[in-house]
Amino acid sequence: MRGEPSCPKCGGRVRAPGLFADSWQCDVHGTVHPLQPVIPPSVEALSVVVHRAQVPVWMPWPLPVGWLFTGVAYAGDDRSGGRATAVACSGPGPLGGVGELILVAEELGVGLGARYAGIDGPDPGPYLNVEKPPQAKVLAAGRPTPLWHVSGTPDDRAVFAGEARGLWLWAVVWPEQTGMLMYDELVLTDLRDAGAEVDLLPIGALSPRLLEP
Repeated sequence: MRGEPSCPKCGGRVRAPGLFADSWQCDVHGTVHPLQPVIPPSVEALSVVVHRAQVPVWMPWPLPVGWLFTGVAYAGDDRSGGRATAVACSGPGPLGGVGELILVAEELGVGLGARYAGIDGPDPGPYLNVEKPPQAKVLAAGRPTPLWHVSGTPDDRAVFAGEARGLWLWAVVWPEQTGMLMYDELVLTDLRDAGAEVDLLPIGALSPRLLEP
């Protein structure tokens, strides 16, 4: 069963545009880009998000050994397109156990990344010390992209953020020690640029982190 759109910042109910407002409204956060209901991971679900996205749909490509694609979500509607995307992957952590990674690309102020990070949003700027060298680097669409550690997050996760293609890029990793994954200079592909190889994606069960960070 498909759920209802929700607020990307708090997960609360949102009201659709109507007589008194021409945008989606959250009682707490005002005008928002609604987070669309998450559906089980599949190539088809991914292609829907990719075609609607106005922002990158980042995925580690190739995936780390043993890792699987475990879900995708986006915030936006049919009129505005996807203004934030979240891609989940799961696999063996560097220190054992199962690791989970959610990569978020979003426009300024959407607040989806901050929700997965577990901090007051909407943007990571106040939580980044960019005076210091970045703690991690990824290759995003072929460009070296610095990521800084996000402070003030819950102890169960490691969060990094930076800027790629002029938009926020968040990497949220559970458990915290799986954050070591980010020091390996992951290669990220914007799936809007990918071809038929997406059909070969290894797919796992839906990550509960996408539903309830």
